[in-house]
Amino acid sequence: MKQKVDLTNGPIANQLIKLAFPIMMTMFVQMAYVLIDMFWIGRIGSGAVAAIGSAGFFTWLGMSVAFLPKTGLEVTIAQSAGKNDYQALLVYMKNGLRLTVVVSIIYSATVFTFASGLIGFFNLGTDVNGYNPTSNAITYIRILCSGMILTYLNLSFTAIYNGLGKSKLPFYLNSVGLIINIIMDPLVIYGIGPFPCLEVAGAAMATVFAHLVVFCLFLIFLKKDFCTLKQTISNVEQLCPKAAMIRLIKIGLPPAIQGAMFASIGIIIARIISNWGPIAIAVQRIGSQIEALSWMTANGFSIAISTFVGQNHGAGQIKRVWQGFLTAKYIISAIGISTTLLFLLIPEHLFKIFVSEPDTIQQGVVYMSIISYSQLFMCLEMTTAGAFNGLGKSVPPSIIGISFNLLRIPFAIYLSGIIGLSGIWWSISGSSIIKGVVLLTWFVVYYFTKYRKLGIIN
Repeated sequence: MKQKVDLTNGPIANQLIKLAFPIMMTMFVQMAYVLIDMFWIGRIGSGAVAAIGSAGFFTWLGMSVAFLPKTGLEVTIAQSAGKNDYQALLVYMKNGLRLTVVVSIIYSATVFTFASGLIGFFNLGTDVNGYNPTSNAITYIRILCSGMILTYLNLSFTAIYNGLGKSKLPFYLNSVGLIINIIMDPLVIYGIGPFPCLEVAGAAMATVFAHLVVFCLFLIFLKKDFCTLKQTISNVEQLCPKAAMIRLIKIGLPPAIQGAMFASIGIIIARIISNWGPIAIAVQRIGSQIEALSWMTANGFSIAISTFVGQNHGAGQIKRVWQGFLTAKYIISAIGISTTLLFLLIPEHLFKIFVSEPDTIQQGVVYMSIISYSQLFMCLEMTTAGAFNGLGKSVPPSIIGISFNLLRIPFAIYLSGIIGLSGIWWSISGSSIIKGVVLLTWFVVYYFTKYRKLGIIN
């Protein structure tokens, strides 16, 4: 196995794009699971979309909790690879996977047990055009919980390879899972051929099965790659496992808390949105999935710059850290501006991909128009957070994210009382703009203040 992709030398833009593109595509693949479900379920009606949309908040919360082992693995493995310390790398990997299993079991068992109360929070009602969104949402989330350990482990496996700069393999393996999900969804949702008509439950089952296949494929490659690496070094426990676990948690906990808070705030916002009915919930869920076009792209660059910064920081290449950050910022700014134009110019066409109901599309156009203004700033925020994470400083992005996301709740209540549902969309868009400006400023001040004092830069 080629142990890592060396990011400490060579043309920066080329390296970042080569690293970020497979990561972005992997995240699009992971997002596409939900989009495919939305696409097929949307043909049943807004009630069905509201069902998987409300359940989706708890899978979103679960993915946020997964940042605990995932971020810790990405950063520690990137920094260990930058130092060529493969003994530490293997210890971090083993303990990170142990942490993944524990976290996934605790979260999935909790959501499975309390699914009725959690879904009941949204007050979806029992009948929308002859469809029961509440009971179907409970079924959907419980099926996903049964396979959540697979989802968590696949995310951690992806983080391991991303930390090594080998981001293509996770993309290929996750793409296999997506293809399986694309094939299975219509068969089990509508009962085509010998398959039963399971509707929402079928969508969840297809997703779990696809994750199982990806998990098995990862195991095959991990066994080959890391058994080979382990045989080349001795005393793999030189780094104390307890110390490794503490550092994994120290790095991963702030973004996990931020992500969990972000998802929890999203759940509260969704409850406020539910006052406008299931159509409004469907608009928010579909709109957020469309917005994920820029979010996933920015997150791909966030992970890429985190790996880049981690390797260069580990190798003592501090000036190259700044050069990489500037390069990533310019690239992601172009993407953010392009997304803004896309959302402003063709919002109706984007929504028509998922639903055909005129009222839902009309409200969706308003959502996309308002949220478009925040795209550049959201991209800058996420890329800057990646740079902080690569330095092992995951607290600043978490402070900014939690603080301004919390403000969404009072602003949503206040603005919706004045201008209606649009006020909630403005609270989301406005907070994203502020977060991008503040976090970018914090990173610039932190970098130049710290490394000038150390005499590393002028």
